[in-house]
Amino acid sequence: MPKKIADIKYEFEHAAMKDWNQLFERYREDGRSGVAKLISTYQKKQKAYENECRRLEVMQEFERKYGKDFSCICGIDEAGRGPLAGPVVAGAVVLPRDCKILYLNDSKKLSAKRREELFDEIKEKAVSYGIGMSSPERIDQINILQATYEAMTHAVQDLQVVPDLLLNDAVTIPQLPIKQLGIIKGDGRSVSIAAASIMAKVTRDRLMTEFAQMYPEYGFEGHKGYGSSAHIEALKKYGPCPIHRRTFIKNFVR
Repeated sequence: MPKKIADIKYEFEHAAMKDWNQLFERYREDGRSGVAKLISTYQKKQKAYENECRRLEVMQEFERKYGKDFSCICGIDEAGRGPLAGPVVAGAVVLPRDCKILYLNDSKKLSAKRREELFDEIKEKAVSYGIGMSSPERIDQINILQATYEAMTHAVQDLQVVPDLLLNDAVTIPQLPIKQLGIIKGDGRSVSIAAASIMAKVTRDRLMTEFAQMYPEYGFEGHKGYGSSAHIEALKKYGPCPIHRRTFIKNFVR
């Protein structure tokens, strides 16, 4: 009597991916459509995993290249340069050599659920990570670019290790005595910068969700402080709250 399809599915679910090929061969001649569909499903999963591994291999280009000369490479990125409200937050992450974290990518390309999952995995696997931020008041005092540099500097200072190379997303942080490499669209080209972008984004989104409870009329939980139509309407109706950036909202309130 042929094995039940549910039992074959159980075998796939509980086998290591490296053993799936043996299962493909074992059940390839089974004529049942349910088995063929099961094999096709797991072949697609295997293919997707292989493609993801190749993508991550490409994203480790800078870490491999500069890892020969630098012992501690740190990725830097920020979240929140554009919103009308809330802080700008920077992340700094040092990953182990050849660290594999599946689906690591530019935080903007990931779902909120995936970012949350990766946030926990990065915290667990990183050699060290740091978070820095600049408040809305500070942004108004020194402008958003300088405030971003300041948040990035704080993130580096928050690390438990001292990096000897910073991989930055397109910028060079002034007055920071560490060698830096600015990479255009670096959050999609470097695993270290991608990890930093996720740490910054999740940290900031969580903060904005907390602010939403303090100032519920603005709907921060939805737009995270960005200039959505609903946010602008609320701003015109209620005026600014303490976390609004005054230099960013001049066109909306008097």
